[in-house]
Amino acid sequence: TIYNFSAGPAVLPKPVLEQAQREMLDYQGSGMSVLEMSHRSKEFDNIIKEAEQLLRELMAIPDNYKVMFLQGGASTQFTMLPLNLAKGRKAYYLVSGSWGKKAYTEAVKLSKTIDFQPELLASSEATVYNHIPTFDAATIDPDAAYVHLTTNNTIEGTTIYDLPDTNGVPIVADMSSNILAVRYNVADFGLIYAGAQKNIGPAGVTIVIVREDLLNDEPVLSSMLDYRIQADNDSLYNTPPTYGIYMARLVFDYVASLGGVDAMQAKNIEKANLLYDFIDQSEFYSNPVEIKADRSICNIPFVTPTDDLDKL
Repeated sequence: TIYNFSAGPAVLPKPVLEQAQREMLDYQGSGMSVLEMSHRSKEFDNIIKEAEQLLRELMAIPDNYKVMFLQGGASTQFTMLPLNLAKGRKAYYLVSGSWGKKAYTEAVKLSKTIDFQPELLASSEATVYNHIPTFDAATIDPDAAYVHLTTNNTIEGTTIYDLPDTNGVPIVADMSSNILAVRYNVADFGLIYAGAQKNIGPAGVTIVIVREDLLNDEPVLSSMLDYRIQADNDSLYNTPPTYGIYMARLVFDYVASLGGVDAMQAKNIEKANLLYDFIDQSEFYSNPVEIKADRSICNIPFVTPTDDLDKL
């Protein structure tokens, strides 16, 4: 037996793979595979609309939020966010892991050519990201564009469950590795983005959920990187990752059949506690996360007593 613990592209549910297998050569009597289907066809129009509606139901997404299925992975959002939201303004970054640092580093690089000011709000890099850093909300300019954070740190095994006070500034969240695994109130965020390959489907699709009033009014550098254009075209400005969206829809169906996000969270807590309990009582293994309340229920790192054994 092979056990796949990859964080992404991650395991897909067997029933989802079996359904995709059954429909591979002929999708619902169309005579075509979804792989070769026009993104303008009636069949695919139904697929993408159903995918959006299912995600809205699973996450309880309010009507004043747009849902987009984009390309380029979550990493492209590191650029799209300031391009669309932060022109001429400040943007704050809470760096609690490797991906948060990449987002901040990309913002700093972009600020050399685009007029905006990225600010490092707090970082736990000095302690190898073994906790979620804290900050004083009063230090945040209330006129800033957003506060960026990562809800779950895949590599370091920490999670933000209770959102911090951001002095009224919209929160932008990279939710790539715990979307649909932990319940969040979407209305608490200005924008959520997530690469699909951890909890939603195969690599190639990026989910963006954005409050409509935050959509940019002025065109940005590239139409492909323009939230307004992508939203106005219902994710069909160019050919989207059609098969990935189809697979995402199957996963959304599967999650709903298990009882939705709340049921997934309960299952994840049960599984995580089994592993944490074992690690905590072990005299050999330990969990590097300093504060238990910060522990991820999705990604559980463990180390041995020595660096040499860790490498081995």
